[in-house]
Amino acid sequence: MKLNLLLVEDNPGDAHLVRKGLNRLPMGNEVHLVTDGLQAIQFLKKEGIFEKMPRPDLIILDLNLPGKHGHEVLSDIKQNPEWKAIPVIVLSSSSSESDIRKSSMNHANAYLVKPMELADYMHLTDTIGAFGWAS
Repeated sequence: MKLNLLLVEDNPGDAHLVRKGLNRLPMGNEVHLVTDGLQAIQFLKKEGIFEKMPRPDLIILDLNLPGKHGHEVLSDIKQNPEWKAIPVIVLSSSSSESDIRKSSMNHANAYLVKPMELADYMHLTDTIGAFGWAS
């Protein structure tokens, strides 16, 4: 089953690795990339250049974003009746207990720390794909 994924990531290197891993999964995912928190909300609202974008089946969200912090984006998603059922995986370089707790309090479906090695990114995306996140 093909999934429409929204990747919210401002680091081009991390975005490339996540996309590469997700695109190699057997379900043939469509990965849409936005690079800041404001664009993520515009994507979900289908505003401007995002007018014709599909509703994502899964959102992969970095926390440290320009424009609007990832915690704010997560809170906005989970408080909106139209979006709150969309699973959100926080994928952050932070392993801070406060970031993990805050993400959990904002109803993130999972919190994953970004790996340091390419092989670990591939394993991480395999794990994400194994869950069958379609909402």
